[in-house]
Amino acid sequence: MSRTVKLECSHPGPDYRLELSVDEKLEPGPHEVIVRVRACSVNPIDVKRAGGYGRRLLSLKGAYGSQLVLGNDFSGVVVRIGTDVKGIQPGRSVFGCVPTTARGSHAAVVKVDAAQVQLLPHGVAHEQACVLPYTFSTLWQALKALGLNEVTAKGRTVLILGASGALGTLATQVLSHWGAAVTAVARSSQAAACLRAGAVRVVDREAGGLTRLGPSFDVTLNFADWAQDQALIRCLNVGAIGHATTVHPLMANFDNLGWLRGALRTLAQWWQHSRAVKAASPGAAYSWVLYKPDPVAMKALGALLEGGVVSLPVERALPFADARQAFDHVGAGGGGRIVLTPP
Repeated sequence: MSRTVKLECSHPGPDYRLELSVDEKLEPGPHEVIVRVRACSVNPIDVKRAGGYGRRLLSLKGAYGSQLVLGNDFSGVVVRIGTDVKGIQPGRSVFGCVPTTARGSHAAVVKVDAAQVQLLPHGVAHEQACVLPYTFSTLWQALKALGLNEVTAKGRTVLILGASGALGTLATQVLSHWGAAVTAVARSSQAAACLRAGAVRVVDREAGGLTRLGPSFDVTLNFADWAQDQALIRCLNVGAIGHATTVHPLMANFDNLGWLRGALRTLAQWWQHSRAVKAASPGAAYSWVLYKPDPVAMKALGALLEGGVVSLPVERALPFADARQAFDHVGAGGGGRIVLTPP
């Protein structure tokens, strides 16, 4: 395979730069595949990491440095496979995700464990598929922490803060497909989109929505605002399953306060919120969720995508040369998903 390019984020921090550089030749391990990327997504976490977010904790796992390749999800065509890979052949279109390391998916070619890719369903474009794996895998961790699946979710009442975002949209699509009754908390301008995703009710986030809801939900999910986490917890009923949040302050605490103070602050906040969950429902679970690649999640995503259950709107696709424009759009909270296409 000839030399290809990667998109490097140099000097992460307020003055980060995104630059193309020549990539090294990648060789697959026994259980890995090499994929020529057709499209990869820019998630909010990519923009935050470019600005220095998570540096202290992520450096422990080698996921930071003066030059980063960001990105977690991708879609493309397999060009090489490892000696022990079964069921995937060169030339097949796949989509998948990579772990959070210093070598992400914003590259023309990625090397990834074969368990983290799925065959691209017929009729699904690379741009549509590449925006799903990171977000769905994060959602999967939240659902798994609460013991929610297609059996246990049936008939449950679920309240989602941030329901119009990517995580909230996928959560609404999946949970409603599994038979849960989802109440979405979102801006009124996003109400129609939440209903299309499967919500049975939309509460206006800008009109004090949470304050008007009583303790009537089996599950609460916070994908939007840590400051409202306690208010969301108060919406749990006595027999609730639990509460999970992806907007906890774990990374920021260590970034801003250092190791000791960051750890103490994190433990205090987790204990305070966990205690509130137990007060609402003694048997309920409480979880701070982090992204983690999961082969079971990818398999579930492949089936849901093939069945037409999940999708996210793609705002635009931009070449690597316009990556800064993509990062600025996402960083400003622009709507829709942004996709990068390698040269």
